[in-house]
Amino acid sequence: MDKAPLLEIRGLEKSFPGVQALQGVDFTVGRGEIHALMGENGAGKSTLIKVLTGVYNRDGGESRFEGRSIRPRSPREAEEAGISTVYQEVNLIPHLSVAENICLGRQTTRLGFVRWHAIRKRAEKALHRLDLTLDTSRQLSSCSVAIQQMVALARALDTSAKLLILDEPTSSLDEREVAELFKVMRKLRGEGMSIVFVTHFLGQVYQVCDRITVLRSGKHVGEYATAQLPRMELIARMIGKDVTEIEKMSRSRDRQPAPLSAQPFLQVTNYGRKGSVCPMDLAVRPGEVVALAGLLGSGRTETAKLIFGADQADSGEIDIEGRPVTIRSPRDALRYRIAFTTEDRKVDGIIPNLSVRENIVLALQASRGPWARMRRPEQNALAGRFIKALDIKTPGPEQPIKNLSGGNQQKVLLGRWLATEPKLFILDEPTRGIDVGAKAEIEKLIDALRKQGMAILFISSELEEVVRASQRVVVLRDGQKIGELTGDEISEQTIMRTIAAPTTDSEAVHPAQL
Repeated sequence: MDKAPLLEIRGLEKSFPGVQALQGVDFTVGRGEIHALMGENGAGKSTLIKVLTGVYNRDGGESRFEGRSIRPRSPREAEEAGISTVYQEVNLIPHLSVAENICLGRQTTRLGFVRWHAIRKRAEKALHRLDLTLDTSRQLSSCSVAIQQMVALARALDTSAKLLILDEPTSSLDEREVAELFKVMRKLRGEGMSIVFVTHFLGQVYQVCDRITVLRSGKHVGEYATAQLPRMELIARMIGKDVTEIEKMSRSRDRQPAPLSAQPFLQVTNYGRKGSVCPMDLAVRPGEVVALAGLLGSGRTETAKLIFGADQADSGEIDIEGRPVTIRSPRDALRYRIAFTTEDRKVDGIIPNLSVRENIVLALQASRGPWARMRRPEQNALAGRFIKALDIKTPGPEQPIKNLSGGNQQKVLLGRWLATEPKLFILDEPTRGIDVGAKAEIEKLIDALRKQGMAILFISSELEEVVRASQRVVVLRDGQKIGELTGDEISEQTIMRTIAAPTTDSEAVHPAQL
């Protein structure tokens, strides 16, 4: 590898109203290397890429490419400079052919007419670099997701790119397809191309990357040789914890899980979905909080959606209170007394222009169906009860929910689902984006619901919350269950060690093995 780097970013700054997205970030990519860009949600990875590729204009700092200062004003300018990006969602046109997608906007013409034969040859040449033989006249929509991803990659290579940015390219691929992609990436690296690889899958980073740059909260944490950075250290840097500090931390609280003799409210066996969640076993008993722990992309939310019927499982069985059932939709889940608050309350939770009252009654009304409408006095009584019980700070039930603070919006969502009288409550990041006081109130409410006998499946990116809240912790990595911790085994240190520990096939890791 040449000593002079291909890309040098120094002191990059980017802000949005009320948010400093990037603060003095440095990033260097060498020639002929695969470089991982790592960080949790909000770390600044996407913003850095969008500044580099001309989607956003930077506020400060400098970018140098092949020794020259660059400032792309659009993705087209970035491509002309030699920087191409393949995004997680394949950004192609499904009703056009493979060849048309590869050469779109760069078609060869003669006397104003498109030279289709030349376009097909050019597309075949780009695919050949990926060791892929494909009928380029084939409509893209008829291809698998993996092939579409390869077509997007071929399109990026058609620009004579010197730096290729792959943003979560493996999120929709199975194990065999990932292996094929990595083979292509190594081939391109061998040809001298530099690749920036953005992923949440730790195992993949250690399989294919030469170096790692970690961002956290819009700041540069460090740059490391992959071979010299143990997984535990990488996780610690991503979440902002010192490993030795974590090892000294301990928590004392009620950690006794529900007795194993108690019948689980929910039990799933070999339950999974191809390309999303590997088949797993999971049980949640009345009166316990079971947490799903893992880094972003580990399959926590995907597991919750499978159980709630928002996604369809393609393997395994699910039992409710000892009886086999089928859950094909959220309506089925509601019928079995399962509730679910999603991680993004603004997108999937609140209806911003509706009132607090209307947001609270929504799930209960949906469970009754369109012909059993709740009368207004019943709605008022229900809303008033939960506004009081959850101490929701609002001038009144008719206040638009968009005018409430984040913590109070979250309480309204909890009230919405508690109104359905659930027996299992799935809570996906219930304290994200709210202040410390509201967070403490919601944690207290979760513990109170558990003590009342409710079964709770809890998801949080904050390990401290997981440790405080749970009696059992199921640890996930790369869509796979890799361990389960109970009672006094639960600590930040043990969770992190379980995430970092190598596993073989679908073998689970028990703390005694660490």
